[in-house]
Amino acid sequence: MFANLIRQINAVTTPDQPAATAPVTLRRALGLRALVIYGLVLIQPTAPMPLYGVVSQAADGHVVTTILIGMVAMLFTAISYGRMANVYPTAGSAYTYVGRELHPALGYLTGWSMMFDYVMNPIICVVWCSNATVELGILPVLSWQFWVVVYALSFTGLNLRGIQASDRTNTFLAVALTAVIVWFFAAVARYLLAHPPADAAAWTRPFYDPTTFSWRHVSNGAALAVLTYIGFDSISTLSEEAHNPRRNILLATVLVCLITGVLAAAEVYAAQLAWSGPVTALGKPENAFAHVAGQVGGHALFRTLTVALLVANIGSGVGAQLGAGRLLYGMGRDDAIPRRFFGRLHPRTQVPANNILLVGGVVLVGAFLVDYALGAELLNFGALIGFMGVNVCALVHYFVRGRDRCWHQLVPPVLGFLVCLFLWTSLSWKARAIGFAWLTLGVLYGAWRTGGYRRPLKMFIGETS
Repeated sequence: MFANLIRQINAVTTPDQPAATAPVTLRRALGLRALVIYGLVLIQPTAPMPLYGVVSQAADGHVVTTILIGMVAMLFTAISYGRMANVYPTAGSAYTYVGRELHPALGYLTGWSMMFDYVMNPIICVVWCSNATVELGILPVLSWQFWVVVYALSFTGLNLRGIQASDRTNTFLAVALTAVIVWFFAAVARYLLAHPPADAAAWTRPFYDPTTFSWRHVSNGAALAVLTYIGFDSISTLSEEAHNPRRNILLATVLVCLITGVLAAAEVYAAQLAWSGPVTALGKPENAFAHVAGQVGGHALFRTLTVALLVANIGSGVGAQLGAGRLLYGMGRDDAIPRRFFGRLHPRTQVPANNILLVGGVVLVGAFLVDYALGAELLNFGALIGFMGVNVCALVHYFVRGRDRCWHQLVPPVLGFLVCLFLWTSLSWKARAIGFAWLTLGVLYGAWRTGGYRRPLKMFIGETS
């Protein structure tokens, strides 16, 4: 679930510094291995676990299939991200790629739609953490609503104090989560030896169950399962710090998506082998995976896995809220949104306190209005728009405008766009209605700020490649 922009978190809101007497450049110290590890730490190896029950309900049990469909979309999109990182090595964001390659207005709308990523991420983290705390039985007299308030206020309070994420802490957490996953696989293997599946067909049923398979349901589940991969695109922000970035950024982005997809598919496949019944029997769907772990590994594994995911989601939620505040600060500083409110830093903590408080209020209210499944869809609504935009940029730059018009400049971005479009249209009507309402608001606001888009959008002024 660390689908947050940790690089924005680590670089958050410091005051403008005077120009140095000599130019300071980033040191190229990251090889392919370091880039891959960085991407895996961002996404986290337990990414599909909170989604398992939600996707299983949407896809009638075909969780493995949805994870693999999402991997195909992300692999093609990863190629486009890697190629665009070569063109704009200092940009590293979908809205900048679209704004500079296609049109500033399109880039602005891409960035506006992707704000769902930043705001919905802490909302679903608050929802998940509150459910997990209730499941753990911590102070059982306290209600779920109480924990929603506690986590929403905690995320806001930590960010107001200027607490930043530590790469070393994130790496340690990734290692600890990997150890829990190994424990889970070992427990599943022991459980299946004692309780083998009834027939040979049970081994393939997680991929395809003829009694429940439906393309519509599977595509709905795949639109949710994309959340497993959110965060891979942040590798493109390391272009200036990587050895041979034209090769390694592209390879690392693809490898991270591939490794994440294989590991995620293996995790949910093991869970489906161990639990063949409906996930509705396991309680809240977002906690279903932990209950499967409890069945195969006992109460100790259930509590360990739940606590590990709780810690991971707290870190993810805090980081995502800070990333949202950082995004709003950057847009406010450029006067794309009102600078007086959004472009201010707290003089002592040097964080965009106005933005943190605003996002915290949205998170607190949103956690009571949006359940985990809808929140994940809204997050993916914006993310998939960004992914489609990057694929179009790669197609335009390398095939339409480029001189080397060969098939490998055409096929990956086209397939990436089409699969992302398919997943985007597979989101629920409610998610699309809310998403389109947000886009409409962005169109109207952008038109007001630019006199009907006749004046340039300030968020793209001054950027250099």
